Formats: sequence, C-alpha cells, structure tokens
Amino acid sequence: MSLPPCPQCKSAFVYQDQANFVCPECGHEWNPKDSEDDVFVVRDSNGNLLEVGDKITLIKDLKVKGSSQGLKIGAKTEIRRIVEGKDHELDCKFAGVGEFMVTAKFVKKA
Repeated sequence: MSLPPCPQCKSAFVYQDQANFVCPECGHEWNPKDSEDDVFVVRDSNGNLLEVGDKITLIKDLKVKGSSQGLKIGAKTEIRRIVEGKDHELDCKFAGVGEFMVTAKFVKKA
C-alpha cells in the first residue's frame, strides 16, 4: 500500500498509526479523512470568510501599476473568482475602471 507524502515537509517516509499518518522527519500527524487542510480560505480585513459572489468594499486607496488612475476607498464590487497561490486573491471588476486582482487584506465584506 502506498502512503501519501507528508503535507508539511513532503517526506516520503510516512507510516500509519491507527487512523492517522505520522511523518518521522518533522513529527507532523494528520488524519487523511480530514480534508480541511486542503481547502483554500480567503478572509477580508475583519476576518470574515470571502466567497465568489460576495460584495466587497475597498478600505484603502490603491494605486494601479502603470496607470495614473487608482482605486478609491469605498469602491464597491463583487468577487468574480478567487485565485490561490498569488499575491492578489480576488478577481473583481470595478465600475468605470475595469478588471483588477485585489489582495483580500484591502477589502471588507459589504
């Protein structure tokens, strides 16, 4: 039986201890049935969970790279998609300005 590598250190030396898997190199223990570690979660500046379709408001003026026009505080929009693995997690379209990727720490849920 092939066991999955450790999610923390990616070590292949993993053994099973009853229902849990254990990594002897870093000491990490996890239950393979718990998939909460694999879920990408995005939170706003107040700690509220953000999802696709939520309406958000900017809490800070943001400069737009390569443009003299920026995004103003209080601008409202809707989240079109959430992208994992980048600096800017939220894909949004602002009225009159265009489409932008925004970092979640600069928005709050409306």
